[in-house]
Amino acid sequence: FGQSGNSFHVFDQGQFAKEVLPKYFKHNNMASFVRQLNMYGFRKVVHIEQGGLVKPEKDDTEFQHPYFIRGQERLLENIKRKVTSVSSIKNEDIKVRQDNVTKLLTDIQVMKGKQESMDSKLIAMK
Repeated sequence: FGQSGNSFHVFDQGQFAKEVLPKYFKHNNMASFVRQLNMYGFRKVVHIEQGGLVKPEKDDTEFQHPYFIRGQERLLENIKRKVTSVSSIKNEDIKVRQDNVTKLLTDIQVMKGKQESMDSKLIAMK
């Protein structure tokens, strides 16, 4: 845990990936682990001091989540994987996409017609 109890640190990513990840995951890839954290709503903590970004100590990466708090184990059940459901897509977004597909198909047909015309002219020139 971090000092305030609402984050955790990975101090040596190489060692963490090599020794810890394989115990709990089917991989030892730090980037995949971070992607998983992001899917569950964890975010990398960026420290801002004296008006600018300060690079953390060597290989120290900190992650936090609103429900990941020392001593508050009951909150852990609120940490859930984010899902994108089809129902969350608005009907107007679907209509816009359909319109875009229709325009694209029309453009392709026009280009195909021009290509066929150019092919005919080329054959006539030969």
